[in-house]
Amino acid sequence: QVHIEESGGGLVQPGGSLRLTCSGLGRSFRFYDMGWYRQAPGKEREFVAQITREGLTVHEDAVKGRFTISRDNAVSTVYLQMNNLKPEDTAVYYCNAFLGADRNLWGQGTQVSVSS
Repeated sequence: QVHIEESGGGLVQPGGSLRLTCSGLGRSFRFYDMGWYRQAPGKEREFVAQITREGLTVHEDAVKGRFTISRDNAVSTVYLQMNNLKPEDTAVYYCNAFLGADRNLWGQGTQVSVSS
């Protein structure tokens, strides 16, 4: 069964940095649009950033200039570099791989907590 898996979450102080990693899909990875979403306690899951298979990126306004999504097709991995983290960035972060309605995959999530 195809799956993707996130790693890299943790506890960090405000202003700190973390890099999330999501890997899986093997040789099929390069065909997928990849994205990051997050869900804070009591809130719905929201979009954070996306990178298409062509390498085009979109970042949600609240994270522009602080977060950067990137991908390395050679190792079937997508990254989310998060700098200048704020307490409101605290959430479970989910990786998404999209190749159509029947190829829409989610990871299990990784917790990011920003607190002093």
